[in-house]
Parts: sequence; C-alpha cells; structure tokens
Amino acid sequence: MARLFGTDGVRGVANRELTPELAMDIGRAAVTALTGDTSKRAKILIGKDTRVSSDMLESALAAGICSAGADVLMLGFIPTPAVAYLVTEYGADAGAVISASHNPMEFNGIKFFDSAGYKLPDETEDEIERLIGEKEKTERKTGSEIGQISFANSASDDYVSHLVESIGKGLEGIRVAVDCANGAAFLTAQKLFLRLGADAVFTATEPDGRNINDSVGSTHLESLKVLMETSGAKVGVAFDGDADRCLAMDENGDEIDGDMLIGIIAKYLKASGKLAGNTVVVTVMTNLGFEEFCRKNQINAVRTAVGDRYVLEEMRRQGFSLGGEQSGHVILSEYSTTGDGQLTAAMFLRVLKESGKNASELASEMPQFPQTLKQVSADAGQKETYAKDPEIAAYIKKQQEALGTSGRILVRPSGTEPIIRVLVEGADKTEIDEITDALCAFISDRLNK
Repeated sequence: MARLFGTDGVRGVANRELTPELAMDIGRAAVTALTGDTSKRAKILIGKDTRVSSDMLESALAAGICSAGADVLMLGFIPTPAVAYLVTEYGADAGAVISASHNPMEFNGIKFFDSAGYKLPDETEDEIERLIGEKEKTERKTGSEIGQISFANSASDDYVSHLVESIGKGLEGIRVAVDCANGAAFLTAQKLFLRLGADAVFTATEPDGRNINDSVGSTHLESLKVLMETSGAKVGVAFDGDADRCLAMDENGDEIDGDMLIGIIAKYLKASGKLAGNTVVVTVMTNLGFEEFCRKNQINAVRTAVGDRYVLEEMRRQGFSLGGEQSGHVILSEYSTTGDGQLTAAMFLRVLKESGKNASELASEMPQFPQTLKQVSADAGQKETYAKDPEIAAYIKKQQEALGTSGRILVRPSGTEPIIRVLVEGADKTEIDEITDALCAFISDRLNK
C-alpha cells in the first residue's frame, strides 16, 4: 500500500479517497500515537477550512478521537497556522487541521501538529499509519472514559491578537488589496488588517463551501490584480485556502513570489539584527537569483527538499529564524511554528511602510532567472512507475546535459496532488520552455503506455 501521509498530511478527493471512515480511523490512531499512555485525559484541537466536505470529515475525525478517550475542542473555520499557535496557547496535546490547502474544493486533507505546535515527523506519521492497519491496538473507550466535544468561541480573536503583537507596529497609510481565497482567512484577515490600521479592501471573503480557491487566492492572482485596479491599492496580498501561504503583487500588477518575500524580509531582519545565524533556509525549488541576492547582501542560504516541514526541520536543527518556499510558505520562527500567510503579509507590509519604497522597488532587488514550471497528471501508481523508469531518468539526464551549467532541471512527484512537477531554469526562456515541454511529453508518454 502507498504511504498514507504525503508531504503535508493525508490528502485525497473527499468521500472517495479521504472517507469519513478513514478520518475516524485516523482520529482514533492519532490519539494513541500522539498522546500515548497518560493518566490525564488528552485534549486535541480541530480546525478546518471552508470546503463543503470539511464538516463531514470534522465530525468523523472528532468521533474517532472521542472513541479513543480524548476530548476535542472545535475551533471552527480557522487558518492552519492558527491551529499550530492555539495548541500551545490552549495547552492542548495536539491539533488537527482539515484542509487541502490550495487544492480544488473536491479535495480535502487531515494534518496534525504536536503539543508544541510543530508538524509531525515521518516516524510519528508512520506510527499512525501502522495503528490504522492494526485497529485492534487502538482501544475503544466506554462509559465515562469516552471523550467529549466542546467549542472555542474566541479562537480567531486569540489568534489575531497574537499576530498583532508579533508585528508590533501598525500599518496606517498602507492601502492594500487582500484576496482571502474564500478560505480559512475570510474572517481573520479582515480582523487583522482592521486592528493593524491598514486601509484594506477585500475579495473572496464569502465562502459557500464550493468556491474555495476557485479562480481566487494565491494560485489565481488575476482576481487580486482586478481588485487592485478597481480600488487604487498599490500593493496586494493573496492567501491560499488554509492561509499558510502568501503571495503578493506590486503596483504594476507583477507577482511577488515567496522567494522575493523571503529576500525582502531577510534583508530587513538582518538590518534589525534579528536574522539568526545570518542565514535563510529555502528549498531546491528556489530561484537561482535568490543566491545572487544573498551573496550581494552577505546572507547565507541553505537549501532543503521541497516542503515547509523540511525547511522548518533545518531551521530548528541549526537555530535559524527565517525560511520558506517559492510557493509562499514563509516561516518566521520567532513568532510561528509553521508557515503563516497572514503573518508574512503583515511583515511584508511593515517592511514596505518603513522603507518608503514601492513594492516593485523592494522586489526588484532580487534578480529572477527565467523558470518554467509545468505538471504531468499522475496517480499514485504512475508516480511509482516514474520513480522506477530508467528511460525517464536517462531522458532527464540527457536534457540536463543539453542545458549545461547555465541552468537546471528539477522533476518531482507532488506530495499533495496527483501530479509530477517539472521545473526548468536557465538563462534562455525559449530554450527552457522547449525543454520543459519535451520533458512533460516524454514523461506523460511513458506513464500512459
């Protein structure tokens, strides 16, 4: 059986791959794996995004947790990083998030945070999987030992207060357009920017269970661009469905991606004496121009595998305070144990305000090497075929040799979606487009033989 947990929890089409039955089994197994044998009754938080399937999976997950003897505190619609923060704030033993992040609404997912607010290591996820396969080892409580469900009424306010305290300064005088993706930030973002004093205008704040990430949010910046044009805002920010990502847009309507945001914040933190180890942790997907930016500003850059969890592991291992991904996961470890889109947005706007510059001026300090990123559809079986196919490996090597030392190729199966991502980077945009198309066609042909 393929591994249940991917790079960011369990994902799948809701009610087909991620069923209520599986959610219940995950909840029961998680209690045993995360809380162990304890004399006190464990408490686990559950937050969710706005997908129509989230209520269904929330109920099933809570039932599984209660059946194993732990109590559940429901947080309602709330961003993923809020759950990570509130685990420690509320003294819980673990936290769970029901969300498929930036994926289309038919998908959903379940991911966990431990008692310190960190995503689970692989070995803990493996233990949950093992227990799901050995159900007789997860005890079903009876009588008064069955867990109970309660509801947190102040969760979003408590989280927003934390963000306001973290930013420390107001954003008065900043007119900003904000796209909430009809997702988990639809309430918290409005509260946050109001309390920070920003002149904010919003879009995608009316979730109906089906419109999350639908032509809005950080994966569809066209909506943000329209809002900026109609509102007169000179800067914009967009979140994904669970608001752990943020991308931005400058006054010209050009995207400011995660690499640029990390660079802008890194330079600011270094000048403030708050960039621990004078180092930023990024991934293999990060643009080569980021390294040039770091050399110019005498900042060290360390690369990890793709996934904010791997970025954070390296940050924790070496005591660094800033890291993230091109996709907009940015981790500011002084304030958060995971990527936080709203924290990133507010910090970026603080830098913008204090610099007195336009957003395009800040972003232009980081050179951008041309990149082409495309994807090939691939289910779990096709991903395994890709990993074992020597002809695909040989073809990728051949294309890398043709590209030479002026660029690079990165092909990787997604850990959260049924796709294989193909990234080609180099000096000549026409050449990398041709190589990307050739790679995608070859891989697709091999997978569908």
